[in-house]
Formats: sequence, C-alpha cells, structure tokens
Amino acid sequence: MNQENPEGRGAGLPTPSQGDSAGRQLALGGRGQAISLDLRTPEPESASDEINLLDYWRIIVKRRWTVLATLGIVFVTVLVGTLLMTPIYRATTTVQIERDTMKVVDVEGFTPTESPVDRDFYQTQYELLKSRSLAQRVIGELNLVDDPAYQRMTAPSPWRVLLGMGPEEPGEEVTVAELEAREGAAQSRMITSFLSRLSIEPVRNSRLVRVHYDSPDADFSKRVVNAIAQAYIASNLERRFDASSYAKTYLEDRLEQLKLKLEDSEKQLVAFAQRERIVDANDGSSLSTQSLGELNTAMATAQDQRIRAEARWRQAEAASGLGLSSVLESSIIQALQENRASLMAEYQDKLSVFKPAFPEMQQLKAQIDELDKQIAIEVGNIKASIRAEYQAALAQEELLKSQVNTLKDEVLDLQSRSIQYNILKREVDTNRQQYDALLQRYKDIGIAGGVGTNNISVVDTAEVPTNKHKPRLTLNLAVGLLLGLFAGVLLAFVFEHLDDSVKSPEDIEKLLGLSVLGVIPLLKTPMTPARALEDPRSAFAEAYRSVRTALQFSTDSGVPRCLLVTSATPSEGKSTTALTLARNFAQLGKRVLLIDGDMRNPSLHRVLGIDNSAGLSNFLAGAVKAMDVVQSTDQPNLMFMPTGPLPPNPAELLMGSKMIALTRVVTDKYDQVIIDGPPVMGLADAPILANLAGGTLLVVEAGSTRISLARNSLKRMYAARAHVVGALLTKYSAKHAGVGYGYGAYNYYTYGGQDQPKKLARR
Repeated sequence: MNQENPEGRGAGLPTPSQGDSAGRQLALGGRGQAISLDLRTPEPESASDEINLLDYWRIIVKRRWTVLATLGIVFVTVLVGTLLMTPIYRATTTVQIERDTMKVVDVEGFTPTESPVDRDFYQTQYELLKSRSLAQRVIGELNLVDDPAYQRMTAPSPWRVLLGMGPEEPGEEVTVAELEAREGAAQSRMITSFLSRLSIEPVRNSRLVRVHYDSPDADFSKRVVNAIAQAYIASNLERRFDASSYAKTYLEDRLEQLKLKLEDSEKQLVAFAQRERIVDANDGSSLSTQSLGELNTAMATAQDQRIRAEARWRQAEAASGLGLSSVLESSIIQALQENRASLMAEYQDKLSVFKPAFPEMQQLKAQIDELDKQIAIEVGNIKASIRAEYQAALAQEELLKSQVNTLKDEVLDLQSRSIQYNILKREVDTNRQQYDALLQRYKDIGIAGGVGTNNISVVDTAEVPTNKHKPRLTLNLAVGLLLGLFAGVLLAFVFEHLDDSVKSPEDIEKLLGLSVLGVIPLLKTPMTPARALEDPRSAFAEAYRSVRTALQFSTDSGVPRCLLVTSATPSEGKSTTALTLARNFAQLGKRVLLIDGDMRNPSLHRVLGIDNSAGLSNFLAGAVKAMDVVQSTDQPNLMFMPTGPLPPNPAELLMGSKMIALTRVVTDKYDQVIIDGPPVMGLADAPILANLAGGTLLVVEAGSTRISLARNSLKRMYAARAHVVGALLTKYSAKHAGVGYGYGAYNYYTYGGQDQPKKLARR
C-alpha cells in the first residue's frame, strides 16, 4: 500500500515554504495550547510564474465539452450562414498604366518626368480608380438608376423594411431644398454602395492593375468593370487635354499683358532718349562713348608716333650728319658719296703725277668740294625733315589730348543723364525676354497638346464570370473551425478562471497551506459509499486506508487521540469520512469511539441503525452519564455515541465543562476518539469542538468547495486555537483538474494474484 505524506510527522504543520506563505509559524503543544497563525493568501511558488503548457492542456481537456460545444455551434452557424449567403460573382479587367507616354516633344514643366522611385504616381492612379467622380460617371453612363439588375441588388432586405430602413413612403409635401438634400443623400449612398463592390489589385513588380467588381449578377459585373476601365481612360485623356487647354488659355492672357507692358516700357525709353538727346549705337552704347574710345586709341597711336619722332630728332642732334641712319639710307647721299669717292680716287692717282696746284688737280679738288657741300646740304635737309616730323607728331598729340578731354566731359555728363535711361532700358529688355520666353512656351504647349497619346490601355477586358467568388464554403468552414476552436478554448479558460473551487490536491497545498492526507475518489451512480466499502479492494476503501496511514504520521505522537472531522459546508463527506476512519482504526484492534457531534443535522445513527433517543445532548445537559449513552456497533472495537435529542442551543452545551470532561474521560478510556463535527461556516459548534480536540481534519469536496470558504473556515479554526493536522479531498474526479492528475500521487492496487490491471486513477 502506498503511504501518503512521506514526511509523516508534523503533517498538520506548515512546511518552511508554507510557513512563509501563511505568514506566521504555528505554536503547537498539547491540547489546549495556543495556536497563532496569520492566514494570508499564500504566495505562488516561483515555478508558477513560468508558463506550463501541460496545465493549459489539462484545462482544455477538463472543459472539453465546452470547447466542443462552442466549436460545433460556430461551425454550424458558419455552415448555415454560408449556404444562405447570396452568391457573388467577380469580373476582372486588367489595365496597364505607364508612367508617361512617348515624348514626341519634351516641354519642361509641362511634360512630367519619370522617376524610378516615384510611387506617388501609381498610388494616385489607384485612388483615381476608386474615386467618387469616376463612380458617378460610370453610374451615369450605364444609367444604373433605372437598371433592373442594379435595383434588385440594392433593394432593401425584408429586415431593413421591417426595421423602417427601406424607402420612404410618400407623405406630406417637402420643400425644394429638402428634396434636393434627399436626392443628394440618395446619390451619395448609391455611390458609396457602388464603390463598396469595387476593388483594385496592383500586380506586384509590374505596371498592371487588376480591377475587380463584385455583384450577384455575373453579366452586370462584367458590364460595370469594363465601363470603369473605359471611363478611367476617358477621364485621364480629358484631364490631359484640359490641362493643355488651361495652360494655353493662361499663357494667352499672360502674353497679352506682357505685350502691353513691353510697349509701355519702350515708349517711355524713346521719350526719355528724345528728351535727353541720347543716341545709342548698334551695340547699345552712346555715340560719345564710342567716339571717346576711338580718340583714346588715336591719341595712343599719336603719342607713340611722337615718341618715335622725338627719339630720332634727338639722335640727329646728338650725332654727326653722316652717322645718322636716315642719312646713310638716303639714296642721294649714297650717290653723292659714290661720285666723291671716284673723284677722290682720281685725284689721288694724279697726285702722284701732278702737284696740287696743277689746274687739272685744282679742278678735281673743286669738284670734290662741291660734292662735300652738296652732301652737307642734303644732311641738313634730312635733319630738318626729322625735326619737322617730330613737331608734326607733337602737334597731333596735343590736338588729340584736347579732343579727348572735351569728350570726357561730354561722356560724364551723358552718364549722369543716362541713369534713368539705363533703368528704362533694362526694364524694356526684361519685358522683351519674358515676352519671348512665354511666346515660345505657348507654341511648345500647343504642339505638345496636339501630339500627346494616352498612357493607359486595357490589356484584358472582363469576361462573364462562370464561378462564384463568394462565399467560399471550404475557406469559410476552415475559418469557422479556427474561430470555433479559439472561442471554445477562450471560454474554457474564462470558465476555469471564474471557477474558484478547490480542484486538486495542489490547490489545497498552495492556496490553503495544508498538507493533503488523502484523496477520496468520486463514486459513480448508483454506487454508494457503503457498497464501495464492502469491497476492501476497491479504490474507495483503499483511499480511506491510505488516509488512516497518513494520520498515523500527522504528528510526532501519531494520530491525535481525539480527532475532529469537519468541513467548511454541509454534504462534503465528513460524516462518511468519520465513520470510515473509525472502522479502519477499529480493524487495527484499537478501541475506537465515534461521537456524532453534529447536533443540528445528525446522520450517523441512521447509517449505523442505532437509536438516537439518548446521546451526547443528554450527557451535556447532565441527565445521564457518559458511558450510559455509548452504544456498541456491529463491528468489534467500535463504539458509537449519538447526538441524542436536538437541543435548541448546541453551542452553549458544547462550551460547558461537561464537554471538556467528556473529552478527558473518553481519551483515557479509548485508544481513538473520532468526532463527526458540524460544518464550520455559519455555526459556532465546529470551532468549539476543534479547540477541545487534539487534532482537526478538514474535509474538502473537490470541485464544490470554494477557496474563499475554505480559507474562512481555517481562519475560524485558527482563531479557536485548533490544531489542523491536514485536509482530505473527497469526491475527486479526473474532470476536476483535467487529464494528468488522477488521485494526486496516490495509487491503488488490487490484491492477490489476479490478472486484472492495477486500479489507478487516470492521470
């Protein structure tokens, strides 16, 4: 037999970890000693902070019927709703949208430039396809207001008519403004309904766009989606032509304005020039300025000539006559020198024959002298010409200087008078440039607007759809399964969270801080505890024998001589527990006394078939002795004291000295005294008996006892200085905590050499 609570001794005392979570250590001794405990909500163990998937799985298995019911409801609802939905047919047309057309002419600012990262253009086109203006255009072109197919699909449903949301009945007269407002609202609703059926699907990494339209009529979907594509192309062309026309009109107005402005500025410039007598040359400068420039050039040339002439004159004055380059270069001088040289040679030849006084010699001498005289005259003429040239250059230079100075004064005067003239001239130039540029732009736009082509084309026109687009039964059922499963699991966790009852032995240990001395399985109908105990090899009987064993190790002295069995609320199995434990201890050969201490709703006398005419109440009232009301049972070593007549004030009787004396007497006479006490909550009887008993066993019903009630029960017993040795979990089933728990850590085996398997509570 598997023995529970291997720690054995002191099972009723909190462990160190339990003592920390409970708040205070218990001070325990003998019977009647003080017990102090500040019972607070135990803090969860550190391991509880971690996600335990097995705990979640147990909750789902425990609430599996909730999950399955929710799953079934959602699945059936989706199935019925899908079958009742109106079939929707989708027609699709494919449109190609180029960033821009082929540029026959490129007009900067008017012809848009293409950028590989320009995504705004395509997003704009998608929004234009879904625009209300395009929808209104298609509605008007197809005359959908009078289209029977469109009227059928937009007719109000019976529910809308029933709720008063259908078309208004003709009633009292309305004003024109109200009528227009209603028509506008109706048109707006019509456009909104039209657009709700339209969807745009750009094809990834391409310039193709799929345009879808959904409706219950397949042919209607085809007509509408093709009309949308054609209307989109037409509206795009209209926008392009409208932009060109608007630009041309705007430029015409601006050209007219600039033309008038240019004429006014030119008139002002001419009038000012006439008034100030300012004449411009072809290059834009004044005549005086041009003359001054020319004179400056001439004066520079004259000054250069004068410097050269002066240099030659000073050289002629400083040098001998024949040393001048001009003299040497003179042909006359060269001829005279040649004649003189020949005469001189002849004179020297004859000098060797004749004397200088000889007539012929004198004649030659005279000729030579004549030539020298002619050379000297010619040299003088050359010097005179050099001087005359110098003087002429000097005079010319002085004259040019005088004219330049005169023109400088005129130019300075003209510049002072030309400030306003230049301002007017710049204004004329600016206006002329603006006019010329605008005129050229006007001509370019006229050409570009005439040769542009459409950048949108239909690749695939829509065909009549043969298969319905919605509803998709398989997809809806799959979604329904997922939603149903999710909703079922969510409800299971919600119910589990709202259920604050004690479900497993771990809840008692963690939330109440008590040791679990045993787990009693739940008996299935029509099995009763009496019938289950008849078979000593049953799990029910074995569970109580395990509790008996655990009680022997609950304190350092074994089982408390006087043991009170109680519970937080009625019908948790305390009477069955008290009777079964008494019988089990009696089977060990102990002298056992079973006292029915529930003087408000006794039940043990009926189970044992014993007369209840005299009992505990008679003794406490002083009418009989204690041993006079003790009766024997059909089991050896087991005696029973019934409650006797039910008193009107059980708590007052129990608080008397008689009850204290009774506990002393019976504990001395019997080896084991077990008291079946009343429930703790709402009554004062159980805390009184718990204070008198050597130990108290708290019975907790699995799946029924609320944690708050169990805590309050413990508080009341601790306030009465009771020694709670542990807790017993009764009516436990695997469904209380989910698959994986079973009967805690308690296993039950069959006896003998039979081939039947071990009876284990399924975990």
